[in-house]
Amino acid sequence: MKKLHYGWIVVMVTFVALLVSAGVRTAPSVIIKPLEADFGWTRASISLAVAVSLFAFGFGAPLGGTLVDRFGPRRIMLTGLTLIALGLAPLLALQDLWQLHLLWGLVVGVGTGMVTNVLGATVALRWFNQYRGMVVGIFGAASAAGQLIFVPALIALVTTAGWQSVIALMAFIAAATLIPVVIFMRNRPQDMGLEAVGKATTVSAATDARVTTLREAIKTRDFWLLAASFFVCGYTTNGLIGTHLLPHTLEHGFVEADISWALAIMGVMNIVGTTASGWLSDRFDNRKLLATYYGFRALSLAALPFILEMQGMFLFAIVYGLDWVATVPPTVNLTAQRFGRASLGTLYGWIFCSHMIGAGIASYAGGFFRDALGDYHLIFISAAVLGLVASGLALGIGDVRKKKQAQSQLASV
Repeated sequence: MKKLHYGWIVVMVTFVALLVSAGVRTAPSVIIKPLEADFGWTRASISLAVAVSLFAFGFGAPLGGTLVDRFGPRRIMLTGLTLIALGLAPLLALQDLWQLHLLWGLVVGVGTGMVTNVLGATVALRWFNQYRGMVVGIFGAASAAGQLIFVPALIALVTTAGWQSVIALMAFIAAATLIPVVIFMRNRPQDMGLEAVGKATTVSAATDARVTTLREAIKTRDFWLLAASFFVCGYTTNGLIGTHLLPHTLEHGFVEADISWALAIMGVMNIVGTTASGWLSDRFDNRKLLATYYGFRALSLAALPFILEMQGMFLFAIVYGLDWVATVPPTVNLTAQRFGRASLGTLYGWIFCSHMIGAGIASYAGGFFRDALGDYHLIFISAAVLGLVASGLALGIGDVRKKKQAQSQLASV
């Protein structure tokens, strides 16, 4: 019987850490209305705290990407989880809005930003020559699994025990996750006297060795196309749907128990879609995959304001869920192909930062326009329009594969 490569144990530990980080980020959608009821704060003011957290989360990604290149995934994972736990615990004594902005916004935001797909992409790069796209897809699915596992449970918990119980549970889970990271996580296969999974091809070895600095990358058109399309990704996922879908549905007559089932279905579809996307990104044109994902997302968001029954909400959960995080594997692959895998931590960190800037803007804009107009319809339509724009941006990214094929043909002449 073939022995399990230790890289798969590292995948499991990383998956759990990413799942917990994603679970923490789902908490605001569950506690927005209880905070309004307890403190009398407006939707916009609470959404601003979420926006600050998403901005900090975004800027934590390039920080984490740079640090993970220097210190390794293990230390960054430990630091991020510690910040999450330390940021959540004092919120149990929350009294003032500034405390929410500081603790949830900055501390938890930076912590979750360090434990995100930028970290996962680096783990996949270091431990796998084969199955990289699939492993990145698995890590992307961790965000979906966080939603699947945590949101329905947190909805039930906040209903029976209040919002403080949600904060206490997430702080405990973040702290407990430190244990397997300390015991099992390793930075590189060389630390265990091992080689990465699979043999490196000549092309992949050259891609792994190539380094592109941030200064060089920002001078290229492809960097900005990747950043702009991922900005839209953040706007249409974490910022808008992740923060405001639950309040929107509750204000339009849906029942919490039913919506928790719809969110669970969305989470299942997200796992399926993201894992499948990782498999597809190893085999097909990643630009066309991105364009397809953004197009279907735009269509589902355009329909959302007109969904008034559970059948329609279940259909939305299926269609939208399939490509929530499906954009991650092709975006990671395109970044690595264009700029070199040795630069992935830093450059994808900044591209992911753009993602979270979009998320932060959508989070606050959602609350602002809900207070101003009484509903989320305008902001949902804006997200649909941006989704179509992102499809066009994805198709504008240069085809690195054709360029490499042409170069190899010239070299063989």
